Amino acid sequence: MNDPDGLISFLAEQSSLPRGLPLVAGLTGFIDSGSTVEQFSDYFTDTLAGSIVAQFRADDLLDYRARRPTIYFDQDHIEGYETPKLAIYLLSDDLNRPFYFLTGFEPDFKWEAFSRSVRWFIETFEVESTTWVHAIPMPAPHTRPIGVTVSGNRRDLADAMSVWRPNTQAPANAMHIVEYSLDQAQHPVVGFVLLVPHYLADAEYPSAAVVALQSITAATGLIFPTDRLRDEGRAFEQKIDEQVRSNEELATLVSRLEKTYDEYMQDNSIPSPLTAVDGSIPSADSLAAELEEFLAAQRRHDSDRD
Repeated sequence: MNDPDGLISFLAEQSSLPRGLPLVAGLTGFIDSGSTVEQFSDYFTDTLAGSIVAQFRADDLLDYRARRPTIYFDQDHIEGYETPKLAIYLLSDDLNRPFYFLTGFEPDFKWEAFSRSVRWFIETFEVESTTWVHAIPMPAPHTRPIGVTVSGNRRDLADAMSVWRPNTQAPANAMHIVEYSLDQAQHPVVGFVLLVPHYLADAEYPSAAVVALQSITAATGLIFPTDRLRDEGRAFEQKIDEQVRSNEELATLVSRLEKTYDEYMQDNSIPSPLTAVDGSIPSADSLAAELEEFLAAQRRHDSDRD
């Protein structure tokens, strides 16, 4: 059986692909503050075992003049060219548990057809749940934990993790359309919007990638090694702290943001169930144990309400 909109081409036999796995998604091309999606996407595809199992047709979805293909030129002739990629990977986490990963460019065209194709893949392969992440700039200080806004129909995650719950209108991205479609179909779906300090939005901010991975873990139970990203995050923040100490204007800005943040969080403090009291990230084993305890508590809570 093929995708009815004809947007997906499989690189593996459909009959060989596993069913009942979680799907994780992160698309680039719109707002990606702190290069969050780019970082965790590269982390997944560079460090986790797996391969591409399907690709979306770039010719139908991509504005080539906005994101031009790369040509390979050899002295006097073109060896080939490569278009931006939008693909689904089959990967395994640190405990060798498989999951699907949708990554690549955000479609320029046919968003509703793209949404239908993603939903077709989810229904065909009986995807257990869908989790997606993106990041926006926020007037928040880097000296405080990166917050998230949670959307979708996973009420346990929204209640436990969402620190900012606005009533607002905002420009959509393609995954918003996918989330809406999946919510209408009552498929378990959650979106995490990371609230990245606005003055770091154009930088590559490793700590934001760590929070993205924590959020995915909270939604799926998948475990990822984050030592390298945490080390890079600490080194990056040390440099920012040095700049703040040497720049009175920047120091004043951060101080004001800290004051506003702390006043807001006094009445809205939602600690992550996966973060230690001192703010550190536990080991993979302790994280798995914490996650299991958290999910068990949520199941008991849901059972009591029923």
